[in-house]
Amino acid sequence: MHSRVPKERRKGFNSIIILGAWLLSKQRNACIFDNAHPSVMALVKQLEDEAHLWSMAGARGLQASS
Repeated sequence: MHSRVPKERRKGFNSIIILGAWLLSKQRNACIFDNAHPSVMALVKQLEDEAHLWSMAGARGLQASS
């Protein structure tokens, strides 16, 4: 899959994969340890919010395309 992503977009793609795995792990831990309920919509919202923050912090390739 990684090789199918154009070279100029790979950093952003890699950041999204890492961010998604991290947030999925956080949600899993919340379900196990805090008795939270899994929510795809909440996970997607967190991904959007965190991607924006990562972009502001300097992560390349996470800016919305125009």
